Amino acid sequence: MGRRYRNNGPLLAFFVTAGASGRAATVSEPMPDRPRFQAPERGASAPAWRGAAACLLVTVAALVIALIATDAAGVPLRDPKHVAEGRLTSALLLVAVLIALDVVIRGRERWPLARLAMTGGVVLAFYATYFAYRNLKSIVPLLRDELFDRRLGDIDRSVFGGRDPAEVLHSLLGTGVSAEFLSVIYGLFFLFVPVSVALALVVPRDPRPGLFFVTALSLNWVLAAGSYFLLPSLGPVYAQPENFADLPSTDVSHLQAALLDQRTEFLHDPAAAGAAQSIGAFASLHVSIFFTAALATHLLGAPRRVRVVVWALFALTVLATLYFGWHYVLDDVAGMVIAIGSLALARVLTGFELGTARARVPAPHPSPA
Repeated sequence: MGRRYRNNGPLLAFFVTAGASGRAATVSEPMPDRPRFQAPERGASAPAWRGAAACLLVTVAALVIALIATDAAGVPLRDPKHVAEGRLTSALLLVAVLIALDVVIRGRERWPLARLAMTGGVVLAFYATYFAYRNLKSIVPLLRDELFDRRLGDIDRSVFGGRDPAEVLHSLLGTGVSAEFLSVIYGLFFLFVPVSVALALVVPRDPRPGLFFVTALSLNWVLAAGSYFLLPSLGPVYAQPENFADLPSTDVSHLQAALLDQRTEFLHDPAAAGAAQSIGAFASLHVSIFFTAALATHLLGAPRRVRVVVWALFALTVLATLYFGWHYVLDDVAGMVIAIGSLALARVLTGFELGTARARVPAPHPSPA
């Protein structure tokens, strides 16, 4: 598969379906006498506007749910410390830079006003969904005060022969260089999300594969938020902190301490300005996002080298979640289930035919003068 796209480069091969934007990707050219208006052929993807509408639909649903849930919890819908706003701004800047580079390299014809507006709108919708996700995750302890850490920990120990997974990993990998390395791996998530969204929406000539991918990522936010209410839990590092006392100081340990402080402040006064909490073990969003991307490399026909990189990130992220005590084993399994569900729902909502992305269709020749 890698050779097939070698001329386009790995990133282009990951997202691109050949052919002009908005044009149905089929294996053969239409017959000259074909009627202009007809039902789409079997296997043809829905138009790009449907993918954009799917992203917007997910956003509206997420915001409505968040509005109802926060009202029930007695707190306002808000963006503490402007986290969602900041990430939206960064993503829009990244998209703008990539579009500018694309115009310089491939020309302006790929960026009519309609596509520019659609791309910006989808980025906005994606981070509005993230905004709803943060609000939903924050209020879990206000609506569900029961914790399932003991039962999730028992499942872990039954799988690992009576030992905690973190204890096993610390023994096998050590608590020095491995901790530093896995801390970096865990932090890549915060870079991976905006970069993958921007590349998906900008790089392809046909926007439909990118819209499918971004819709799937948006659904991850929604399904993960629901899972926090299903089995509320903190994670091994908070339930049994003594098991992680030997780990060195890393960016992950600093983040874990900061999140615990924020949760304590939030529970003390949930209505206080800027109050929020972001601790929730079941299910693992890190795992669901990377597993979604890993599966997408196959579904969208990525070359082998891209698949290897993304699968490696997924595997190392699973390892990091257990090593640092962010999650239980069942949390990571649930994250994979969320990824599969998100891709399936995105396929239905966008109407995107996966065979379209994998088909190699030559780009149209310019019309003779």
